[in-house]
Amino acid sequence: MNVRDFTLITADSRKVIPGALFVAVRGFSSDGHNYIQAAIEKGATGIICEELPEHYVREATKEVRSGNFCGVEGPVEFEVVENSRKALALAADEFYGHPSRKLKLVGITGTNGKTTTVTLLYRLFMGMGYNCGLLSTIANYVGKERLETDNTTADPVTINSLMARMVDQGCEYCFMEVSSIGVEQDRVSGLHFAVGIFSNLTHDHLDYHKTFAEYLRCKKLFFDNLPSGAVALINTDDKNGPVMVQNTAAKVETYSVKGLADHTARVLEQSFDGMLLKIDGTDVWCRLIGEHNAYNLLAIYSTAVCLGLDKEEALTALSALEQAPGRLENLRGPKGISVVIDYAHTPDAMENVLKTLRAIAPQRQLTCLFGCGGDRDRTKRPEMAQVAEKLADRIIVTSDNPRTEDPQAIIDEILKGLSPAAMAKTLVIADRREAIRTAIITAKENGTVLLAGKGHETYQIIGKEKRHFDEKEIVNSVFEIM
Repeated sequence: MNVRDFTLITADSRKVIPGALFVAVRGFSSDGHNYIQAAIEKGATGIICEELPEHYVREATKEVRSGNFCGVEGPVEFEVVENSRKALALAADEFYGHPSRKLKLVGITGTNGKTTTVTLLYRLFMGMGYNCGLLSTIANYVGKERLETDNTTADPVTINSLMARMVDQGCEYCFMEVSSIGVEQDRVSGLHFAVGIFSNLTHDHLDYHKTFAEYLRCKKLFFDNLPSGAVALINTDDKNGPVMVQNTAAKVETYSVKGLADHTARVLEQSFDGMLLKIDGTDVWCRLIGEHNAYNLLAIYSTAVCLGLDKEEALTALSALEQAPGRLENLRGPKGISVVIDYAHTPDAMENVLKTLRAIAPQRQLTCLFGCGGDRDRTKRPEMAQVAEKLADRIIVTSDNPRTEDPQAIIDEILKGLSPAAMAKTLVIADRREAIRTAIITAKENGTVLLAGKGHETYQIIGKEKRHFDEKEIVNSVFEIM
């Protein structure tokens, strides 16, 4: 089967047009094999699947001619494969002319820091005059054109179609987030990476992977599949860093904020306005704050060097970078109150943010407002409560994106992580808008209020409905009445 002969490739039967190749993928809520007939009736002339439907098995050879079944006109070519998810990725790569091989593709995987790292890599390289693409949780970019996104790692047809557009528009680099689920579901199979980055591995996505060992395996698989000409850049301060590259064919480079490595950084001082870092022996003032951002900035610098950029030019560009949207975004209001919006939605990420805010303003009252997403990893809910108890002066437990779960049931699971003493400094307000208003209005003068979990999101998912919910808008409206 020559996939370049088809008009379109898709795993969604609703998108089929005459002459399309339809790939039947088994999903969690539906099975694409049940839509083979619908795809053919809409004009698909090629089918890739793991098994033929029973009535086709009786009649079909590799090529089925008109009249063999259901009155379909014209030839329909079938190809049966062991793994249709992987087949979809490989077919998409071929259909779009192997675009990742025409770019210098950089992928980052890890629990925290992916969005900040790829977003700032994109900005750094664009700022240095290179035309680039970005595939991230917040948005996709083809050059300067912004495109909305739904997943951390998109489906392979979307990935390859966007990279093909990047090639057409003269992009030299593409920076993308690579999630463990994306790796496990073969969304990045067939892609040719120049650099693979490992940030860290902490508690997340166990609703999907079930065990931490499986979560680690999926992350490691990304590095197992890197080609010999690629660079595997790993954070050696995370004990899982060396594990990631045990079986990689790529050249291994290391970075560290605490120990010895190929690339190192140290935090010399910091405030709400930024921090002074020593990176590979050179002092650099950066506009981001927090040790976790020291890791992100070091990964960005190290990647630039691995890709052949001049060290001094890379450090100069690094110093001009500003925080990614919804990552330690500081809004200053009346009475000296600072409201910090951050996407932290794992125990480790929230601990990093709270420690940063505590270190910058140790005498200020620190309020932590957070919830946990519905239909996601339930085991981290009490753990996040324990982090808040340890590091915050006040706790406000509220909703995040409850999805199809009962918001109060989620809150009850969070509260199980709090001690009786911590309950005395905890408020429970299920309505997140009201919780934010209360947190700000009741904060002490010069206090710091962390709104954790939503970050860049401008919506809240209740049931299966996305409702407009922009925390910056809410915070500013509260500031106006104070």
